[in-house]
Amino acid sequence: MILLLGGTAEARALAARLDDAGVTLTSSLAGRVARPRLPVGETRIGGFGGVAGLRSYLRDERVRAVVDATHPFAAGISANAAAACDAEDVPLLRLARPGWSEHPDADRWHWVDSHAYAAALTVGLGSRPFLSIGRQGLAPFVEPLRDVPALVRVVDEPEVELPPGWTLLHSRGPYDLASERALLSEHGVDVVVTKDSGGSHTVAKLDAAGERGAAVVVVRRPPSPPGVETVSDVRTAAEWAADRAADRA
Repeated sequence: MILLLGGTAEARALAARLDDAGVTLTSSLAGRVARPRLPVGETRIGGFGGVAGLRSYLRDERVRAVVDATHPFAAGISANAAAACDAEDVPLLRLARPGWSEHPDADRWHWVDSHAYAAALTVGLGSRPFLSIGRQGLAPFVEPLRDVPALVRVVDEPEVELPPGWTLLHSRGPYDLASERALLSEHGVDVVVTKDSGGSHTVAKLDAAGERGAAVVVVRRPPSPPGVETVSDVRTAAEWAADRAADRA
């Protein structure tokens, strides 16, 4: 059995490829999204209980290989997967979508290493920020931007109480350029704050920001666990997983 740590569009695409190829797999979702998009095939939802719990799962389920296709900012599970797979001698591959560092406007963006730094920087860049950073990253922005009419877009309800002057928008991508252009125009956005999630599903907000001359603040990705092989395309990951399944069958 192949264990696929998922929750991303790439993970769902990979699950579909492996299922079509007849590879036995289980997709694991963290359970942090209320209504997740489920992949094909068997799915489990919830954590493993840290490194020790994941090690037990790998042994009990006789997992042949693990593909970590979690979100680029899911550093905790990626670190746990690296430690557990190393301890149990289970092959591990990281499938990480390309970031936005090669975007044509990337050299004009403000790249920062934390949400707290992004919040402090945003205060001086404009008066109508658009926070597209996920509900778990909002806390550092509350006090610095308490008196600013910020626009916030999330999938699920935020984990912190938002200031009364903020506008909350519940929405799930992908987004196209026309809709993002209209959104930024409607709310007079002059600063877009995001994290380097990468991929094509949400990049349109950055294209729209460039068109209107809005400032952009991007939180860099956390580093990947050292020593873990990493690929950026689903096809390569599917070939790797199928080969590992066959090798250890």
